[in-house]
Amino acid sequence: MRRLGSVQQKIPCVFLTEVKEEPSRKRDCQQFQVVASESVNPVALEANIDCALATEKLDGTCCYVTLYKGQPYLWARLDRKPNKQAEKRFKKHQHAHRSCKGFTWNVEEDFKTVPEAWIPAHRVKHHNGQPVPDEHGHIPGWVPVERDNKQYCWHSSVVDFEVGVVIVLRPSADDEDVLEITAVPLADLLEQTLELIGTNVNGNPYGLGSKKQPVHFLVSHGSVGIRNPPPVDYQQLRSWFQESPEGRVEGIVWHCNDGTLVKVHRHHLGLRWPDGETCLAEKSVLVHVDGTVDEYNNSKDLFSSFAALNGQCFSRLQDVQFDL
Repeated sequence: MRRLGSVQQKIPCVFLTEVKEEPSRKRDCQQFQVVASESVNPVALEANIDCALATEKLDGTCCYVTLYKGQPYLWARLDRKPNKQAEKRFKKHQHAHRSCKGFTWNVEEDFKTVPEAWIPAHRVKHHNGQPVPDEHGHIPGWVPVERDNKQYCWHSSVVDFEVGVVIVLRPSADDEDVLEITAVPLADLLEQTLELIGTNVNGNPYGLGSKKQPVHFLVSHGSVGIRNPPPVDYQQLRSWFQESPEGRVEGIVWHCNDGTLVKVHRHHLGLRWPDGETCLAEKSVLVHVDGTVDEYNNSKDLFSSFAALNGQCFSRLQDVQFDL
């Protein structure tokens, strides 16, 4: 399988979008929403969207594996955002001009501080040595997931820091309709982006785990393919999301042959998410986490819990539970 593009920037919609002055379905307290028109985005056409690989857009939080202090390491998404005064000026400019063009940022003064180890995402533009904000007024970036940082406790729950491995959910090599929970060396995931999903991420749309037994996984972007995806046509995509069992997903991300990524989200098409059972949570899953429980220091951590289930198969992903 060819290497798929990593998610370093916000992915454009496969359709041209427009802003409607009505409350957002996706974000509380946002008094506008971005919806798709029926016109295909020229970016998608130029990238030959009809030959692209359609994959499931997962609802979690973005992560990245790259080196930290010379070792492969898991990084969490952290965008540098403007402080209140700068954001007020930016929104005033946007409202007056219906565009962010022409707005001037002072990166040193206008943005909140970030941890010292923070790095900008790939392809962030720079000017005079400083990263330049995108059209949303953010500077996409990453911070290393430190073991004792409570802000990233669910990220660190999928990492064994001593061994340098992470808990990954992926399609089985033998049957893409069956999922596999396994431990993968961080070194095998270098320069990939992944989605952290689970009990305490984004309202848990997949119904994973419970408050007493939280369950989290990393899923490599592009790893969950969509079988028989619909054509890139507004009405056909809308019908597919509403009527097809495979359409019970948050959205689609197309990986084009030239590395371009484009997406569509249910909210772009005026559809709800989550909306009942999800395609991912209904798939059967095999636990393949080798090693004895004694191999792990903390008997209650995710690795030892999965090691105790090694070899077991569950008919649905959301049925995975640990014996207390």
